[in-house]
Formats: sequence, C-alpha cells, structure tokens
Amino acid sequence: MRVGIGHDTHRLEPGRPLWIGGVEVPSDRGAVGHSDADVLLHAVTDALLGSAGLGDIGQWVPDDAPEHAGADSAGFVETVHGELVQRGLAVVNLDVIVFAESPRLSGFATVICQRLATLLRIDIDRVNFKAKTGEGVGPVGRGEAISAMASVLVDSKPADMDQGQETDQTT
Repeated sequence: MRVGIGHDTHRLEPGRPLWIGGVEVPSDRGAVGHSDADVLLHAVTDALLGSAGLGDIGQWVPDDAPEHAGADSAGFVETVHGELVQRGLAVVNLDVIVFAESPRLSGFATVICQRLATLLRIDIDRVNFKAKTGEGVGPVGRGEAISAMASVLVDSKPADMDQGQETDQTT
C-alpha cells in the first residue's frame, strides 16, 4: 500500500468559470490558471503522482506548455491514473477537501464524488469530499483564493486484472 497527498491553490477573479472536481460550479468568480484551473483535480493529480513516487503535476503538466492552455484537468487525472495502472497500482480510496469562502459547496458533493469516481474507475463509496471555509482568515477567507487537498491510498493489483476494474478491498 502507498499513500499520496496533493495540494493546490488558485487565485480567484470575477467573470471566470469555477471548475471543482470536473464539475462547473455556479459562482461570480472563478479560478485563474493556465489550464481550466480546477484546483481539486490538480490536487488529485499530485496525490496520484505522489503515491507512485512520480514527482508532481508541474513536472508532468508544465503550466507554461502551450498544449495545456485552457485544458480540461480531467485529462491530467486520466493520464496519471493510466500511468499508475501500468505500474500495477490501483486506487483504494480518495479523500479530498476544498477550501473556499464561497460558493457553498456541500450541495455539489455527490456530483463531484461521482465525477472523481468515474475518472479513477472506482466506486463512489471510495471517494470522500469535504468543503471548508477560511472563516474570514487569509486569502481563502477573504475570497481571493481557493485551495484543495487530496489524499489517495493505492495498492498493488494482480497483473492480469483489467485496467478499468478495481479489486474488492474488503477481502
């Protein structure tokens, strides 16, 4: 078994879309970044990379590479997940936190968990989502930024296992 953690922070600006976990969340401000600036998918990508000792998202997806301008961050997760599968690793579970003063995210938890489960090819009950505010403190609390953290547990899987199927971890 191996654990990976990931973190990301993006500045917020008016008039931009806000993508969180592959879901567009209605908001008057969105994250600024080279790609779609999905702070949660970037943290998940980093956690996956960390679990396999493969560096960080900046090494795999440079933020100045023209091919990543405006890119859907789901592709980053899928690419790295594919790399883990090739190395014989399967995601056991994912736990994530998004830190944002607004909008309130609890109503989006199920759809975000479903999207993450789909990207990682695991059951939704293996994904946990939490939303926290900054309580008015710091850049998150002042609504200037959004942050996310992710923790992933991976385990070895049998070499003959199909890429799109995970093992039952209850046995």
